[in-house]
Amino acid sequence: MVYPVFPGETNHYGTLFGGTAMAWMDQAAFVVATRHARRKVVTVHSDAVDFKRPVPLGSIVELVARVIEVGRTSMRVEVEMWVEPIEVGREPYLAAKGGFVLVAVDEVGRPVSVPPLS
Repeated sequence: MVYPVFPGETNHYGTLFGGTAMAWMDQAAFVVATRHARRKVVTVHSDAVDFKRPVPLGSIVELVARVIEVGRTSMRVEVEMWVEPIEVGREPYLAAKGGFVLVAVDEVGRPVSVPPLS
């Protein structure tokens, strides 16, 4: 997933709000878990999110999510937030990293099994 960082997502320091970063990371976790399970999924837990570097206004952010562990009904997803600076010659950098646990559910919200990792 890729997002541009616009003024409405930044604080008075001109950097991305931490809550917005976490919401974007949760969305990326949702997409990868849904693709894996091929079912409705819900977030049941978020691990610590480590903010390593600020994300400045005008940056392009790429979220990289992968399922790293699967239980009977749950999936542990790791998400990295990479920043692509818009200035020529600046290299992309890791801005944040966190983990999420999502559970596959049926039509009435009961947990259902998910496929193993291939």
